[in-house]
Amino acid sequence: MLHAHKLCKQVSTTSGPLDILQQVDLTLQRGDSLAITGTSGSGKSTLLGLLAGLDAPSSGHVLLNNHNLSDMNEEGRARVRAQHVGFVFQSFQLLPGLSALENVMMPLELHGVADAEQKASQFLQRVGLADRQQHYPRQLSGGEQQRVAIARAFASEPDILFADEPTGNLDTATGAKVIELLFELNREQDTTLVLVTHEQRLAELCAQQIRIEGGRVVDAPPAAQSSDQSLDNSTAQSQLQNNAEATQS
Repeated sequence: MLHAHKLCKQVSTTSGPLDILQQVDLTLQRGDSLAITGTSGSGKSTLLGLLAGLDAPSSGHVLLNNHNLSDMNEEGRARVRAQHVGFVFQSFQLLPGLSALENVMMPLELHGVADAEQKASQFLQRVGLADRQQHYPRQLSGGEQQRVAIARAFASEPDILFADEPTGNLDTATGAKVIELLFELNREQDTTLVLVTHEQRLAELCAQQIRIEGGRVVDAPPAAQSSDQSLDNSTAQSQLQNNAEATQS
């Protein structure tokens, strides 16, 4: 599903070449989940962008669903993203002039989905926004906007979903609900999930973790067995929800 081999990213500066990412290797299968952690400026968002085909590596290669992104130009990578990839960002990235329903419908219509409105409505219902479909982003709370973004990402039924700090702009209670929703849809649709986070509580819900420091992988805990991981995820999510409820009270 997703394979990176000796992935490097180097940029030119006035002081000379700067290595942002160095010799990263990873492999994920369908339905896997991976957390990328690290301090600010460590290179974790750069890695996410390379894996998603938003940028091209200086060396090494990325295979996404058997497509070699490293051999493609931006137009080619954009086609692969449209066919296989979904995104959830910290900043939500909803179009302010469109309603919640229209924001979810837009990528479906671009893909030529005939029943785009019905499908978008169904996904908004699944994320608990049945009564907010005609509201605009400015009329929604941060948590509601993130749920619209999640509905938009999953409605296209991507093979792989990339999330960059998906709870970064949310309070603890709302963030816990968003995390629960992400993993629920991940399980239901067997979508591979790759997320960047600075929150260890979120990283521990993933089957795999890697930590980036100074552009290198410094810690890559072995993946747990799937059955054990499922149990661990359920326990961690319950604890997360309990913590959120305690914060609200």
